[in-house]
Amino acid sequence: MAVVYTERYGTGDIQKYLRDKDGRLSCQKESSRNTYGSLRDCLVSLFLPHGFPDSVSEDYLAYQLWDTIQAFASSVTGSLATHSLLRGSGVGDSSATVAAATVTWILKDGTGMVGRILFAWMKGSQLDCDAKRWRLFADVLNDMAIFMEIVAPVFPSCFTLTVCTAGLFKV
Repeated sequence: MAVVYTERYGTGDIQKYLRDKDGRLSCQKESSRNTYGSLRDCLVSLFLPHGFPDSVSEDYLAYQLWDTIQAFASSVTGSLATHSLLRGSGVGDSSATVAAATVTWILKDGTGMVGRILFAWMKGSQLDCDAKRWRLFADVLNDMAIFMEIVAPVFPSCFTLTVCTAGLFKV
């Protein structure tokens, strides 16, 4: 049997593709689960890409730092938006009805679903050729949607319209 190709995975597993004498291919799996000598080794394996630092560009750590800060900020603003949506829907207000809050939430989610379907239908074939531009566009729309959700309770007469529009922006 001759080895034709070998794949190595981040888990340490190896998969070898072998050619038999009669020309058939077979696959042989080797499991080499890593045993970590220290907590540091475990954390490096968990949080950094396989083969780090040779497998990434020099600016990877700086990029990852800013990406982590952005993800944390997005999580915080998402929590604030959810709080505003719940308050605006009547959670904590004894005069609000469960039915009204439910209908508002269904309308918000429904318009978001329709917006995502329409966006995919209209722009889906254009996403591959300019991914960075579309990623930036989606981030800006998402930030606008979160802002609209946070300020929606300030304008109770337009609350449902505001959160439905915000749902459309979350593509």
